[in-house]
Amino acid sequence: MFQVKSFTFNPFQENCYLIYDETKECAIVDPGMLTEQENNHLVVAIDQLGLKPVLLLQTHLHLDHVFGMGFVVEKYGLQPIAHPDDEFLLAQTVEYSRQFGVELSAQPPSLGGYLNDGDTVSFGNTKLKVIHIPGHSPGGIVFYNEEAKVMITGDVLFQGSVGRSDLPGGSYEDLIYGIQTRLMIYPDEVKVYPGHGPATTIGIERVSNPFL
Repeated sequence: MFQVKSFTFNPFQENCYLIYDETKECAIVDPGMLTEQENNHLVVAIDQLGLKPVLLLQTHLHLDHVFGMGFVVEKYGLQPIAHPDDEFLLAQTVEYSRQFGVELSAQPPSLGGYLNDGDTVSFGNTKLKVIHIPGHSPGGIVFYNEEAKVMITGDVLFQGSVGRSDLPGGSYEDLIYGIQTRLMIYPDEVKVYPGHGPATTIGIERVSNPFL
């Protein structure tokens, strides 16, 4: 059975997720841990649930979603995978973080693989469909598990809002078009786990999101 455990990390209140099934294999999605305490919080949860991390997935590569990438790579020997169109953001992380008062000792690790629209990510008995929706970032992707009707949307779609589009490579038109044509086609009951804020559903956003 597909399960989702969420964490909220760093000053940007970013949502990191553990997704796993009955095999106990799990994927870590968007590790935003910034402190040793946050690192420990993730590790304790993984240990208590008896999980085996086998994938490090990134919905996109903005700084608040990659702070903990290096820790996960070192701790679990995983390589981050993301859409190639966001790869340029990694080299800017230290400088960009400093503008927000966050001092990092090193850039995040390089990507170990790429995900493109239509790809399938598999672990345990779980399959995730990759849906590329640019606009918040050039390489923003959504992970969808059809069996459980669960969607990890990163900063594409939030409860009552959408991702900001005024960052480098952003496009409001592309973002809204992608949400309308790629996400709103799914059933109302699909659960949406966003990169910030509380979970919601496609049905709720279809009728109440003012941006849609």
